Amino acid sequence: MARRTQSRPRKTIIQRVDGAKAFFQHEAAGGIVLLVAAIVGLLMQNSAASWLYDALLSTPVTVRIGALNLDKPLLLWINDGMMAVFFFLVGLEIKREMAVGELSSIKQASLPAIAAVGGMLVPALIYWAINRNDDIALHGWAIPTATDIAFAVGVLALLGPRVPLALKVFLLALAIIDDLGAIIVIAVFYTEHLTVEALALASVGVAALAVLNAKGVTRTAPYILVGLFIWVCVLKSGVHATLAGVVTALAVPLARPPGGGHGTLENLEEALGPWVKFAVLPLFAFANAGVSLAGMTFYHLITPIPLGIALGLFIGKPVGIFAFSRAAIAMGLAQKPDGSTWPQLFGVAWLGGIGFTMSLFIGMLAFVDAERAAEIRIGVILGSLASAVAGYLFLKAATKPRAPVEQRTARA
Repeated sequence: MARRTQSRPRKTIIQRVDGAKAFFQHEAAGGIVLLVAAIVGLLMQNSAASWLYDALLSTPVTVRIGALNLDKPLLLWINDGMMAVFFFLVGLEIKREMAVGELSSIKQASLPAIAAVGGMLVPALIYWAINRNDDIALHGWAIPTATDIAFAVGVLALLGPRVPLALKVFLLALAIIDDLGAIIVIAVFYTEHLTVEALALASVGVAALAVLNAKGVTRTAPYILVGLFIWVCVLKSGVHATLAGVVTALAVPLARPPGGGHGTLENLEEALGPWVKFAVLPLFAFANAGVSLAGMTFYHLITPIPLGIALGLFIGKPVGIFAFSRAAIAMGLAQKPDGSTWPQLFGVAWLGGIGFTMSLFIGMLAFVDAERAAEIRIGVILGSLASAVAGYLFLKAATKPRAPVEQRTARA
């Protein structure tokens, strides 16, 4: 009896560990953790623990190396530092997809690329139409143009095999191109007060990356070290420091071994992916979703900035993605994803309205004052959640449960 009693707790622990592994390996896990982190941040900001939330994010963190001194509150280390790691991963994904993935040929890339253009253009126009009389508010035109990869793919994964694989690939490629568009927007429209000396030093780092790539260096450490140097230089230059992550990633070689298998870039992507999905993005969501709802009324929800963001995400993104996709397919520029229907394509387009992380990030660059920050967060959260719920329910209604592969094979 003693042995049985002792074995039960051990068996229970093993089952719980296996259950935790299964959860974190699920496609939807990243989106779920991201949502939970955002909810925790929102609840803390609107509870008796709000002082702790504010004190934590304003905690000064200093890094000093000789004459170099980086002194920032924790919030900015998360937004400028940890998000650079996220953009590094995005850069790796973009390079891999363009080299050997869904963006490696014009035929494969045409539909998500055209859809991404529509998914950025229409939300921007909706935001502009609502805020056209306010020059300051217009600075946030790009906020509803973004798509959150982790959140959107996570919601789609909740539907399991009901959704054709080709549609999942389409959404992933669309989100990656969307991120590339966001990177360009940040570099072109949200960069001010350039420091030439710092940019010159950053260019030296970029040249060093080019040399490493040309020499065929496959060890990741040299790229990371040079990338850190570029990050510091870009941080001091006035260009947003997260762009250093993208530049560094594009220099990492694919370098697949002769016998096949994953190369340098893919190994680095696999190693970094879980850290970004379950640490970097949730921390960003926790730190930036905490908006105070004290004194908030319905009127605040329909003021131009949050209304423009919410409608841009909830209406602009699906309409833009679907309309441009349908036009491209009708003109023979692209092909409809295999096994998909028009309602299913629209449902996936609706999930493209989940801006969340990227929209919050662009909003942080567009406006720095506290009042605008609250409006941005309200608009992004409402628009993203509405898109997630509507996209999920629409797709569920537009698809039928599929029998497992074993059952389909047996019937055949």
